[in-house]
Order: sequence, then structure tokens, then C-alpha cells
Amino acid sequence: MGIRTTMTGLGLALAAGAALAQVPGAPAPGFTINDTEGKPVALADYKGKYVVLEWTNPECPFVQKHYVSRNMQGLQKEWGDQGVVWLSINSTNANHSEFKTGAQMANWMRAQGAAQKATLLDSSSATGRAYGAKTTPQMFVIDPTGKVIYNGAIDDKRSANPADAKGANNYVRAALTEALAGKPVTTAATSPYGCSVKY
Repeated sequence: MGIRTTMTGLGLALAAGAALAQVPGAPAPGFTINDTEGKPVALADYKGKYVVLEWTNPECPFVQKHYVSRNMQGLQKEWGDQGVVWLSINSTNANHSEFKTGAQMANWMRAQGAAQKATLLDSSSATGRAYGAKTTPQMFVIDPTGKVIYNGAIDDKRSANPADAKGANNYVRAALTEALAGKPVTTAATSPYGCSVKY
């Protein structure tokens, strides 16, 4: 007799949320995650603001590309100065060899000169799964009403070469520029590229 696998109600809800989060105009799943100092940060804390979620992993060459080139830090500062809340999320599971502690993540981000609002440790991977995050980096832009207005790649140069960050069509910058100007986002979803999220 075969073994049957069933999903709990919570599992179904998370799967539905992940599917929805990938559709522009869908509500962004709520979350509360501890930052690198162990303080809880909730998406609801930033209702009424634009929020960028950046899935990250220091071990990933594609993440390193955007930090070595200073592309990611530049975006964090550029949009932070305009009132956009930038949250970096590491969903590497606590049992994975690439997992980083709060201190390790804080030290790495400090060494990069990062300028995000907070770095969050999704060590259970629950939020990553709720969003259906597939790669590092993967980017989500959430509008002040709590809806996803962009989901996907950071740009159109699908490589790990830092030199390719310059001159790329940056989808996050384009989405925020249009949204803050009161315009609809022209490119609201793209296929993300990078390393797999280490669930």
C-alpha cells in the first residue's frame, strides 16, 4: 500500500500565498522575522510605505556580483533616501551548511557597506516559502497598500560577473521610478536568476 502525503490547512494556505505573491497586484504575505540583532520586524510595521524585499545569501556568486559591484548598496541608498523601506531576507534554513547567524550576516553586510533598513533571518524558511522565493537574489516591490507590484530578477544581465551590473536594465529601479511617479509598473514580473534558495 502506497504512502499518501497530504498538506495541512496551513501548508495549503502557504502554497496559495506563494502562488499569489508571484502575481502582480496580489497582497504581499505578512511576516514577522527577527533581524540580525534578534529584534522582530513585521511587514505590517511599514504599511503605507513602499517596501523592497531582497532575498540574499552571502555564499551565492550572484549575490556577491551585486555587492562587489556596489549595485545593491547603491540601490538601497538611492531608494532609502526617498523613503522606500529596503529589507534583505536570508531564508537559508538553519540546518543548511550555508546558514549564517545574526552576527555573521551583520558582519558581512557591514563589510559590504550595505544600506538596507534591516537584514532579516528567515531561518525556518517560512517567509521564503510564503513568497515562493526561488533564487538569491530575488526581488519583490510592495506598494503602500500592501500589494506586490514587482516580482523577479534584479536586472536583465543574468550572470555572476560584477562588470555586468553596470549598464544592465534594472527592473527594481524601473518599477520604483514608475510607481513613485504614480504610473503603472510596465514590467511587473520577470524570471529571477541566481542561486537556489537553500530551503
